[in-house]
Amino acid sequence: MSELVSNLKTRPDISKPQWSQRTYYGRVRHFFTLTNPLTLTSSVARQEQCRQIVLDYKNGKVSPTLTVSELWKAKTLYDSTYHPDTGEKMFFLGRMSAQMPANMLINGMLLSLYRTFPGVVFSHWINQSFNAVVNYTNRSGNSKTSNERLILSYSCATGGAMAAALSLNAMVKNKNSIAARLVPFAAVALANTINIPMIRSNEVTEGLELRDENGELLARSRQMAILSIAQVTLSRIAMAMPDMVMTPIIMNRITRTMYYRTRPWMKYSEYPIQTMLAGMALFFTTPMCCALFPQKTAVEVTKLEASVQKEIFSRADAPEVVFYNKGL
Repeated sequence: MSELVSNLKTRPDISKPQWSQRTYYGRVRHFFTLTNPLTLTSSVARQEQCRQIVLDYKNGKVSPTLTVSELWKAKTLYDSTYHPDTGEKMFFLGRMSAQMPANMLINGMLLSLYRTFPGVVFSHWINQSFNAVVNYTNRSGNSKTSNERLILSYSCATGGAMAAALSLNAMVKNKNSIAARLVPFAAVALANTINIPMIRSNEVTEGLELRDENGELLARSRQMAILSIAQVTLSRIAMAMPDMVMTPIIMNRITRTMYYRTRPWMKYSEYPIQTMLAGMALFFTTPMCCALFPQKTAVEVTKLEASVQKEIFSRADAPEVVFYNKGL
């Protein structure tokens, strides 16, 4: 049985993840718990209970029956359900724990409906609608995005993905089928480079929040906003790459077999096969790619813009290092 928290001389610091975020391995372990799809099945009552445990613990209130294991389980559910900066409950489809099951179905659709105009339009519309929800939900800090900006970024990303998919389909038509099967990934990668920067563009204009180790807001940095957006974009593309590149290659080999060619009903198996393969890949790539860069990143003040350095160093207790949340 796990030890009681009240009996410990040195209690766990839940302001930080359970594992060190300085190493890639530690970040992967953290994100495997954060992206666990099973957290989506927790009840509202359980979510509120975990939230209260975490908030009470931060305020120095500890139940005499609370164990270390229960504390970390509560923190895991809290982190996967509530935004790290605002503390607000995130829309369930926007949580990183929804990435694997949702993208499993969507990627299976993208890889199966790439041949026809209606299929391309429908699948990319669904994908970009989901991406817009995820990007908005996981934006950094207390950043506010106007409805006009949301609509514009969503429209541009959806239009860009459709245009790329249709154009590339026309280019590879009647050519090697593997090239045609890789079109959805190219379209998704392009859409990510449009959607994420646009939906978070206000962070570039206003700057990303910089805080001290106690969480106090010190300044805002446009330079760190640009870096964070680039890192998130790269992570999202890397997240989609294994299943959207390897799955088409595997499926292309399957369709060339005599078994597939001699059984007309096998054409209906493409969606379930590709969905299953996508799910298997995403189970690992989601946490592994989220962990490519630390979510809460430390940066030396001397490496920030001159105006931001001046603002921070003008304080009496100016820190040498500040922190920011890059978002997911």
